Amino acid sequence: MLDDRAKLLLKALVERYIADGQPVGSRTLSRASGLELSPATIRNVMSDLEELGLIASPHTSAGRIPTARGYRLFVDTMLTAQREHLEAPSLAADLPQKVISNAAHLLSSLSQFVGVVMAPRRTSVFRHMEFLRLSERRLLVIIVAPDGDVQNRVIFTDVDYTQSQLIEAANFLNAHYSGLSIEQVRLKLQTEVESLRGEIAALMQAAVAASSDALAQNQGEVVISGERNLLAVSDFSSDMSHLRRAFELFEQKTQLMRLLDSSSQAEGVRIFIGGESTIVPIEELSIVSAPYEVDGLVVGTLGVIGPTRMPYDRMIQIVDITSKLVSNALSHQK
Repeated sequence: MLDDRAKLLLKALVERYIADGQPVGSRTLSRASGLELSPATIRNVMSDLEELGLIASPHTSAGRIPTARGYRLFVDTMLTAQREHLEAPSLAADLPQKVISNAAHLLSSLSQFVGVVMAPRRTSVFRHMEFLRLSERRLLVIIVAPDGDVQNRVIFTDVDYTQSQLIEAANFLNAHYSGLSIEQVRLKLQTEVESLRGEIAALMQAAVAASSDALAQNQGEVVISGERNLLAVSDFSSDMSHLRRAFELFEQKTQLMRLLDSSSQAEGVRIFIGGESTIVPIEELSIVSAPYEVDGLVVGTLGVIGPTRMPYDRMIQIVDITSKLVSNALSHQK
Protein backbone atom coordinates (compact mmCIF):
# COMPACT_ATOMS: atom_id res chain seq x y z
CA MET A 1 0.00 0.00 0.00
CA LEU A 2 1.23 3.49 -0.83
CA ASP A 3 0.71 6.48 1.41
CA ASP A 4 -0.81 9.66 -0.01
CA ARG A 5 2.58 11.28 -0.57
CA ALA A 6 3.90 8.34 -2.57
CA LYS A 7 0.70 8.17 -4.62
CA LEU A 8 0.90 11.87 -5.44
CA LEU A 9 4.55 11.63 -6.46
CA LEU A 10 3.87 8.57 -8.62
CA LYS A 11 0.94 10.33 -10.30
CA ALA A 12 3.07 13.42 -10.96
CA LEU A 13 5.91 11.28 -12.34
CA VAL A 14 3.65 9.36 -14.73
CA GLU A 15 1.94 12.53 -15.96
CA ARG A 16 5.27 14.31 -16.48
CA TYR A 17 6.71 11.32 -18.34
CA ILE A 18 3.59 11.08 -20.53
CA ALA A 19 3.96 14.77 -21.40
CA ASP A 20 7.73 14.90 -22.00
CA GLY A 21 8.86 11.38 -22.76
CA GLN A 22 11.99 11.92 -20.65
CA PRO A 23 13.07 10.31 -17.37
CA VAL A 24 11.87 12.45 -14.45
CA GLY A 25 14.38 13.65 -11.88
CA SER A 26 13.68 14.57 -8.27
CA ARG A 27 13.87 18.31 -8.89
CA THR A 28 11.39 18.15 -11.76
CA LEU A 29 9.16 15.90 -9.69
CA SER A 30 9.19 18.36 -6.79
CA ARG A 31 7.92 21.14 -9.06
CA ALA A 32 5.37 18.89 -10.83
CA SER A 33 3.87 17.50 -7.62
CA GLY A 34 3.50 20.85 -5.87
CA LEU A 35 4.76 19.27 -2.64
CA GLU A 36 7.25 21.18 -0.53
CA LEU A 37 9.61 18.26 -0.02
CA SER A 38 13.38 18.19 0.07
CA PRO A 39 15.20 16.49 -2.82
CA ALA A 40 16.44 13.87 -0.35
CA THR A 41 12.87 13.03 0.74
CA ILE A 42 11.73 12.74 -2.87
CA ARG A 43 14.70 10.49 -3.70
CA ASN A 44 13.79 8.24 -0.77
CA VAL A 45 10.17 7.95 -1.95
CA MET A 46 11.33 7.25 -5.51
CA SER A 47 13.63 4.55 -4.19
CA ASP A 48 10.65 2.95 -2.42
CA LEU A 49 8.56 3.13 -5.61
CA GLU A 50 11.40 1.52 -7.53
CA GLU A 51 11.63 -1.34 -5.02
CA LEU A 52 7.90 -1.90 -5.50
CA GLY A 53 8.45 -2.22 -9.25
CA LEU A 54 6.36 0.88 -10.05
CA ILE A 55 9.17 2.94 -11.59
CA ALA A 56 12.55 2.17 -13.08
CA SER A 57 15.82 3.99 -13.58
CA PRO A 58 17.28 3.81 -17.11
CA HIS A 59 21.01 3.27 -16.95
CA THR A 60 21.61 6.38 -19.06
CA SER A 61 19.81 8.78 -16.72
CA ALA A 62 19.41 9.68 -13.08
CA GLY A 63 15.68 10.14 -13.60
CA ARG A 64 12.93 7.53 -13.37
CA ILE A 65 10.27 6.27 -15.77
CA PRO A 66 7.05 4.34 -15.05
CA THR A 67 6.96 0.57 -15.43
CA ALA A 68 3.96 -1.35 -16.79
CA ARG A 69 2.96 -1.97 -13.16
CA GLY A 70 3.26 1.73 -12.41
CA TYR A 71 1.08 2.64 -15.39
CA ARG A 72 -1.50 0.09 -14.25
CA LEU A 73 -1.70 1.59 -10.76
CA PHE A 74 -1.96 5.07 -12.29
CA VAL A 75 -4.76 4.00 -14.63
CA ASP A 76 -6.72 1.95 -12.10
CA THR A 77 -6.61 4.18 -9.03
CA MET A 78 -5.34 7.65 -9.89
CA LEU A 79 -6.80 8.62 -13.22
CA THR A 80 -9.48 11.29 -13.13
CA ALA A 81 -10.97 12.05 -16.52
CA GLN A 82 -11.18 15.71 -17.36
CA ARG A 83 -14.63 16.20 -18.88
CA GLU A 84 -13.60 18.14 -21.94
CA HIS A 85 -16.01 18.36 -24.86
CA LEU A 86 -15.12 16.27 -27.89
CA GLU A 87 -16.63 17.16 -31.20
CA ALA A 88 -18.21 13.88 -32.23
CA PRO A 89 -19.31 13.77 -35.88
CA SER A 90 -22.11 11.46 -36.92
CA LEU A 91 -21.17 7.96 -38.07
CA ALA A 92 -24.39 7.50 -40.03
CA ALA A 93 -23.86 5.47 -43.18
CA ASP A 94 -25.87 3.23 -45.49
CA LEU A 95 -23.87 0.07 -44.72
CA PRO A 96 -22.51 -1.39 -41.46
CA GLN A 97 -19.09 -1.78 -43.14
CA LYS A 98 -19.03 1.97 -43.76
CA VAL A 99 -19.89 2.71 -40.13
CA ILE A 100 -16.98 0.50 -39.02
CA SER A 101 -14.58 2.17 -41.45
CA ASN A 102 -15.71 5.64 -40.37
CA ALA A 103 -15.30 4.68 -36.71
CA ALA A 104 -11.71 3.50 -37.21
CA HIS A 105 -10.90 6.76 -38.98
CA LEU A 106 -12.61 8.82 -36.26
CA LEU A 107 -10.67 7.05 -33.50
CA SER A 108 -7.43 7.69 -35.36
CA SER A 109 -8.12 11.36 -36.11
CA LEU A 110 -9.28 12.20 -32.57
CA SER A 111 -6.45 10.36 -30.82
CA GLN A 112 -3.68 10.96 -33.38
CA PHE A 113 -2.74 7.32 -32.79
CA VAL A 114 -4.11 4.11 -34.34
CA GLY A 115 -7.84 3.41 -34.47
CA VAL A 116 -8.93 -0.23 -34.53
CA VAL A 117 -12.43 -1.72 -34.82
CA MET A 118 -13.49 -5.36 -34.85
CA ALA A 119 -16.39 -5.67 -37.29
CA PRO A 120 -19.70 -6.96 -35.89
CA ARG A 121 -20.10 -10.66 -35.35
CA ARG A 122 -23.10 -11.99 -37.22
CA THR A 123 -25.23 -14.92 -36.16
CA SER A 124 -24.40 -17.92 -38.34
CA VAL A 125 -27.84 -18.44 -39.88
CA PHE A 126 -28.49 -20.22 -43.17
CA ARG A 127 -31.47 -19.75 -45.50
CA HIS A 128 -30.77 -22.48 -48.02
CA MET A 129 -28.32 -25.34 -48.49
CA GLU A 130 -27.45 -27.57 -51.45
CA PHE A 131 -25.05 -30.46 -52.09
CA LEU A 132 -23.07 -31.00 -55.27
CA ARG A 133 -21.17 -34.26 -55.87
CA LEU A 134 -17.64 -33.50 -57.06
CA SER A 135 -16.23 -37.02 -57.02
CA GLU A 136 -16.45 -40.17 -54.93
CA ARG A 137 -16.82 -39.23 -51.22
CA ARG A 138 -16.13 -35.56 -52.07
CA LEU A 139 -18.96 -33.02 -51.97
CA LEU A 140 -19.43 -29.30 -52.35
CA VAL A 141 -21.72 -27.75 -49.74
CA ILE A 142 -23.37 -24.51 -50.91
CA ILE A 143 -24.68 -22.34 -48.05
CA VAL A 144 -26.84 -19.26 -48.65
CA ALA A 145 -27.18 -16.79 -45.75
CA PRO A 146 -30.33 -14.69 -45.18
CA ASP A 147 -28.64 -11.62 -46.67
CA GLY A 148 -27.89 -13.56 -49.88
CA ASP A 149 -24.22 -14.13 -49.12
CA VAL A 150 -23.09 -17.47 -50.59
CA GLN A 151 -20.36 -19.62 -49.09
CA ASN A 152 -18.97 -22.90 -50.42
CA ARG A 153 -17.18 -25.66 -48.57
CA VAL A 154 -15.74 -28.97 -49.79
CA ILE A 155 -16.30 -31.90 -47.43
CA PHE A 156 -15.04 -35.47 -47.53
CA THR A 157 -17.43 -38.23 -46.46
CA ASP A 158 -17.05 -41.79 -45.25
CA VAL A 159 -19.50 -43.12 -47.85
CA ASP A 160 -20.27 -42.29 -51.45
CA TYR A 161 -23.71 -40.61 -51.53
CA THR A 162 -26.06 -40.89 -54.48
CA GLN A 163 -27.62 -37.81 -55.99
CA SER A 164 -31.03 -38.77 -54.60
CA GLN A 165 -29.56 -39.00 -51.09
CA LEU A 166 -27.99 -35.55 -51.47
CA ILE A 167 -31.32 -34.08 -52.59
CA GLU A 168 -33.11 -35.78 -49.71
CA ALA A 169 -30.66 -34.39 -47.15
CA ALA A 170 -30.78 -30.86 -48.58
CA ASN A 171 -34.59 -30.88 -48.72
CA PHE A 172 -34.80 -32.03 -45.10
CA LEU A 173 -32.39 -29.34 -43.89
CA ASN A 174 -34.11 -26.57 -45.84
CA ALA A 175 -37.60 -27.64 -44.79
CA HIS A 176 -36.93 -28.08 -41.09
CA TYR A 177 -33.99 -25.82 -40.19
CA SER A 178 -33.93 -22.84 -42.58
CA GLY A 179 -33.70 -19.59 -40.62
CA LEU A 180 -32.10 -21.17 -37.57
CA SER A 181 -28.54 -20.56 -36.45
CA ILE A 182 -26.00 -23.25 -37.26
CA GLU A 183 -25.59 -23.93 -33.55
CA GLN A 184 -29.34 -24.48 -33.19
CA VAL A 185 -29.29 -26.87 -36.16
CA ARG A 186 -26.39 -28.76 -34.61
CA LEU A 187 -28.26 -29.22 -31.33
CA LYS A 188 -31.48 -30.30 -33.06
CA LEU A 189 -29.64 -32.85 -35.19
CA GLN A 190 -28.11 -34.35 -32.07
CA THR A 191 -31.55 -34.96 -30.59
CA GLU A 192 -33.26 -36.00 -33.81
CA VAL A 193 -30.50 -38.13 -35.28
CA GLU A 194 -32.25 -41.38 -34.28
CA SER A 195 -35.20 -40.58 -36.54
CA LEU A 196 -32.94 -40.18 -39.56
CA ARG A 197 -31.16 -42.87 -41.51
CA GLY A 198 -27.58 -43.21 -40.33
CA GLU A 199 -25.88 -42.18 -43.55
CA ILE A 200 -28.13 -39.15 -44.04
CA ALA A 201 -27.61 -38.03 -40.42
CA ALA A 202 -23.83 -38.28 -40.85
CA LEU A 203 -24.01 -36.20 -44.03
CA MET A 204 -26.08 -33.50 -42.31
CA GLN A 205 -23.75 -33.31 -39.35
CA ALA A 206 -20.73 -32.95 -41.66
CA ALA A 207 -22.55 -30.26 -43.64
CA VAL A 208 -23.46 -28.31 -40.49
CA ALA A 209 -19.85 -28.40 -39.30
CA ALA A 210 -18.69 -27.09 -42.67
CA SER A 211 -21.41 -24.43 -42.69
CA SER A 212 -20.38 -23.16 -39.27
CA ASP A 213 -16.85 -22.67 -40.54
CA ALA A 214 -18.01 -21.05 -43.79
CA LEU A 215 -20.44 -18.58 -42.20
CA ALA A 216 -17.90 -17.62 -39.56
CA GLN A 217 -15.40 -16.67 -42.25
CA ASN A 218 -14.78 -12.92 -42.55
CA GLN A 219 -16.54 -12.31 -39.26
CA GLY A 220 -14.63 -10.39 -36.65
CA GLU A 221 -12.58 -8.64 -39.34
CA VAL A 222 -10.31 -6.01 -37.84
CA VAL A 223 -10.32 -2.57 -39.48
CA ILE A 224 -7.25 -0.44 -38.71
CA SER A 225 -6.70 3.25 -39.43
CA GLY A 226 -3.82 5.63 -38.78
CA GLU A 227 -0.84 3.28 -38.50
CA ARG A 228 1.38 6.03 -39.91
CA ASN A 229 0.57 8.20 -36.88
CA LEU A 230 3.09 6.13 -34.94
CA LEU A 231 5.84 7.56 -37.14
CA ALA A 232 5.31 10.87 -35.34
CA VAL A 233 5.65 9.28 -31.89
CA SER A 234 9.20 9.70 -30.61
CA ASP A 235 9.07 6.37 -28.76
CA PHE A 236 8.81 4.63 -32.15
CA SER A 237 10.56 7.00 -34.56
CA SER A 238 13.72 6.82 -32.45
CA ASP A 239 13.78 3.01 -32.47
CA MET A 240 12.85 1.26 -35.70
CA SER A 241 12.69 -2.14 -34.02
CA HIS A 242 9.77 -0.91 -31.88
CA LEU A 243 8.01 0.43 -34.96
CA ARG A 244 8.62 -2.77 -36.91
CA ARG A 245 7.10 -4.92 -34.16
CA ALA A 246 4.06 -2.65 -33.99
CA PHE A 247 3.47 -2.91 -37.73
CA GLU A 248 3.89 -6.69 -37.59
CA LEU A 249 1.09 -6.74 -34.99
CA PHE A 250 -1.16 -4.75 -37.33
CA GLU A 251 -0.38 -7.01 -40.28
CA GLN A 252 -1.03 -10.28 -38.45
CA LYS A 253 -4.28 -9.06 -36.83
CA THR A 254 -4.80 -12.45 -35.16
CA GLN A 255 -3.44 -11.20 -31.82
CA LEU A 256 -5.53 -8.05 -32.15
CA MET A 257 -8.66 -10.11 -32.76
CA ARG A 258 -8.02 -12.18 -29.62
CA LEU A 259 -7.41 -9.03 -27.62
CA LEU A 260 -10.52 -7.23 -28.89
CA ASP A 261 -12.61 -10.36 -28.47
CA SER A 262 -11.60 -10.58 -24.81
CA SER A 263 -12.50 -6.89 -24.42
CA SER A 264 -16.03 -7.58 -25.60
CA GLN A 265 -16.63 -9.79 -22.57
CA ALA A 266 -16.40 -6.81 -20.19
CA GLU A 267 -18.50 -3.71 -19.81
CA GLY A 268 -17.11 -0.23 -20.38
CA VAL A 269 -13.61 0.90 -21.24
CA ARG A 270 -10.68 -1.45 -20.65
CA ILE A 271 -6.99 -0.63 -20.77
CA PHE A 272 -4.26 -3.09 -21.76
CA ILE A 273 -0.76 -1.90 -20.96
CA GLY A 274 2.13 -3.35 -22.93
CA GLY A 275 4.56 -5.42 -20.94
CA GLU A 276 2.24 -6.31 -18.05
CA SER A 277 0.99 -9.51 -19.67
CA THR A 278 1.17 -11.58 -22.85
CA ILE A 279 -2.06 -10.00 -24.13
CA VAL A 280 -0.17 -7.00 -25.53
CA PRO A 281 3.15 -8.47 -26.67
CA ILE A 282 4.85 -5.13 -27.32
CA GLU A 283 6.05 -3.30 -24.22
CA GLU A 284 5.88 0.14 -25.86
CA LEU A 285 2.20 -0.18 -26.85
CA SER A 286 -1.01 0.22 -24.87
CA ILE A 287 -4.61 -0.30 -25.98
CA VAL A 288 -7.72 1.47 -24.71
CA SER A 289 -10.81 -0.45 -25.82
CA ALA A 290 -14.57 -0.70 -25.32
CA PRO A 291 -17.35 -2.95 -26.67
CA TYR A 292 -20.16 -1.60 -28.84
CA GLU A 293 -23.72 -2.85 -29.16
CA VAL A 294 -26.56 -3.30 -31.61
CA ASP A 295 -29.99 -3.10 -29.97
CA GLY A 296 -28.46 -3.79 -26.56
CA LEU A 297 -26.39 -6.81 -27.65
CA VAL A 298 -22.58 -6.58 -27.70
CA VAL A 299 -21.42 -7.41 -31.24
CA GLY A 300 -17.88 -6.03 -31.46
CA THR A 301 -15.08 -3.98 -29.92
CA LEU A 302 -13.13 -0.87 -30.85
CA GLY A 303 -10.19 1.01 -29.43
CA VAL A 304 -7.11 3.17 -29.73
CA ILE A 305 -3.58 1.76 -29.96
CA GLY A 306 -0.79 4.11 -28.98
CA PRO A 307 2.41 4.38 -26.99
CA THR A 308 2.39 3.30 -23.37
CA ARG A 309 3.17 6.96 -22.76
CA MET A 310 -0.29 8.10 -23.92
CA PRO A 311 -2.73 10.57 -22.27
CA TYR A 312 -5.07 7.92 -20.91
CA ASP A 313 -7.76 10.31 -19.67
CA ARG A 314 -8.37 11.70 -23.16
CA MET A 315 -8.13 8.27 -24.82
CA ILE A 316 -10.78 6.90 -22.44
CA GLN A 317 -13.16 9.68 -23.47
CA ILE A 318 -12.48 9.20 -27.18
CA VAL A 319 -13.05 5.44 -27.04
CA ASP A 320 -16.13 5.72 -24.83
CA ILE A 321 -17.78 8.33 -27.07
CA THR A 322 -16.96 6.47 -30.28
CA SER A 323 -18.37 3.19 -28.94
CA LYS A 324 -21.65 4.98 -28.18
CA LEU A 325 -21.70 6.56 -31.66
CA VAL A 326 -21.15 3.18 -33.34
CA SER A 327 -23.82 1.53 -31.18
CA ASN A 328 -26.29 4.24 -32.07
CA ALA A 329 -25.49 4.19 -35.81
CA LEU A 330 -25.74 0.39 -36.14
CA SER A 331 -28.86 0.08 -33.96
CA HIS A 332 -30.73 2.48 -36.24
CA GLN A 333 -29.95 0.47 -39.38
CA LYS A 334 -32.74 -1.89 -40.29
